[in-house]
Amino acid sequence: MITIRKLSATIVAAGALALFVLPAAAGDVKQQAATAAAHAGMAAASAEMKMVKGHLQHVINCLVGPAGEGFDPAQANPCKDQGFGAIPDAPMDKMPALQAALKMAKEGAAEPDLAKAREKAAATQAALGKISM
Repeated sequence: MITIRKLSATIVAAGALALFVLPAAAGDVKQQAATAAAHAGMAAASAEMKMVKGHLQHVINCLVGPAGEGFDPAQANPCKDQGFGAIPDAPMDKMPALQAALKMAKEGAAEPDLAKAREKAAATQAALGKISM
């Protein structure tokens, strides 16, 4: 027969275990930001619009993760083994910078002008570089 005391002790132990297990399950935000920054750099250096847009989609995929809005499963997710996406894995203090980088990447991916898209990619890389430090 389970007593209230045993049940309470079990709940407390499970809660304490979750405190140690859940952070370990979260991804490495700095690594995901660094990977996304690398792809933003590849986009900025690309001479073809198709490559700029493709690498910026990789950035978006890294930032939002597979369950996030804007994730394109038809494109690569270079952060797939690094976590659930930089934004879902991020602590609150990193969220504004990641959201700003995501906005820049989306704007770059939607930009029809190659030079402007590359500029957005370079700005995205710079923003993500600050997060991955």
